[in-house]
Amino acid sequence: MGEDPSESERESWELSVDGSSCITGSGAGVVLVSPSGWTLEYALRFGFKATNNEAEWEALIAGLTIAKHLEVQRIEASNDSQLVVSMACGEYEPREDSMAGYLSHFWNLKPAFEVLRVMKIPRAENARADQLSKLATVGELEKNQTVLVYYLDKPTIS
Repeated sequence: MGEDPSESERESWELSVDGSSCITGSGAGVVLVSPSGWTLEYALRFGFKATNNEAEWEALIAGLTIAKHLEVQRIEASNDSQLVVSMACGEYEPREDSMAGYLSHFWNLKPAFEVLRVMKIPRAENARADQLSKLATVGELEKNQTVLVYYLDKPTIS
């Protein structure tokens, strides 16, 4: 008889991401949850100006990069940006160079996963990633000791 992978190996990890761009800065929130419920939360602060769409892409790419390092095989990523989800699913062609660059980076990451699904979810269902992305854009981060914080000096695609 062949090896039957355990149920847990067949279950997908869940990735929720959100980007935020405002006057005080740009950042992203990443929440990665294993099938058993183990949760990693990240707030990313950008040292560069990013549009909302660029921040959304940075969030997705950061989340997938973390998952790749953890050797995750199956992942379901959710994002509340219709543009990013449509581009990742191949339903929409990028019109700007930066969007094309992010899409290309995404396609380079995709083969690292056995299964990678990107889904659009309502903003209300993306509350924690949204909170983390907003936290990343304000001075509160220095006081918050429970969230892993990363600083991106330049865009991933530069």
